[in-house]
Amino acid sequence: MSSQDIPEEKLPAEPGAAHGAVKVADEDNPFADPGLPPHEHRIQDIDERAAKRSERTVALLFTVSMLATLGFIASYVWIPNDKSIYIWPLGHISAMNFALGLTLGVALFCIGAGAVHWARTLMSDAELADERHPIEASPEVRAKVHADFKQGAKESAIGRRPLIRNTLLGALTLVPFSGLFLLRDLGPLPHEKLRHTMWAKGKRLVNMNTNQPLRPEDISTGSLTFAKPDGLEEEGNEEYQTEIAKAALMIVRLQPDNIKDKRELEWSHQGIVAYSKICTHVGCPISLYEQQTHHVLCPCHQSTFDLSDGARVIFGPAGHALPQLRIGVDSEGYLQALGDFEEPVGPAFWERG
Repeated sequence: MSSQDIPEEKLPAEPGAAHGAVKVADEDNPFADPGLPPHEHRIQDIDERAAKRSERTVALLFTVSMLATLGFIASYVWIPNDKSIYIWPLGHISAMNFALGLTLGVALFCIGAGAVHWARTLMSDAELADERHPIEASPEVRAKVHADFKQGAKESAIGRRPLIRNTLLGALTLVPFSGLFLLRDLGPLPHEKLRHTMWAKGKRLVNMNTNQPLRPEDISTGSLTFAKPDGLEEEGNEEYQTEIAKAALMIVRLQPDNIKDKRELEWSHQGIVAYSKICTHVGCPISLYEQQTHHVLCPCHQSTFDLSDGARVIFGPAGHALPQLRIGVDSEGYLQALGDFEEPVGPAFWERG
């Protein structure tokens, strides 16, 4: 029931007084206001030595939080990820996971416990009663809130107790490093692996289907052939999928007069051009070739590249042209690479310059 629904004679006589806020119950107000119990001062309010002990306790909790955060980082760096330990009653668990969970839990708990102990023992505990007010705050209320905030900051004693302030700032500063340290590497760092493939000077081009080295006469005009480096075999090679994902090659024979890009012509052999098969958008294998236009199409998101013009992007979301492999022939007449790709294959990555 709202105040508008109460008969006027039943409303409190004093403006702003709550209904039933009387010392003694009567017929009109059957519920008496019990009031607030007498305020009891904390020992920290009357004994500065007790306040100092609480201050040191809070600082100790914040310091333990900092040490636990450093322990989290140390555990992540130095504990092998395949090491396990026996913890009763959990059994055998990962030593790294146990250490990370324990240290991060201690770091967060100590910040929370320190803040609670600080509030309960050193901050002001005065009890304030305030009348109900409209939802929309008046200018006077807003000014009062600002004043109360400043008063609360003053009563928190954060300015007078630098030990608490500094250890709190230290704990709050170090805790985020736990997450940043995890994001440092979501797996082994690639280092230079994304910049290099198995292609090198003298590596023969091997047909992926027949597993035989290719000669120029094996490539007919208008055809699309897929190749891999000589020596890259799938059987018994744990790195095969990683290496083929970078070294997969597509070979097309064009009429030299149809090649518009000067460097592409120089890096070709008798009109045979070799480009990375990996799309520069999200790394899908390119497999569709339009003989009349010399365009290759990625089936995933329809990125289209012009093989007669440096494999530049003419349509779709791909960000840059396909890398070209410089090729020639060896002394036995087989097609060979004259070096590695001069730029990383596939999509761009954040370390790429």
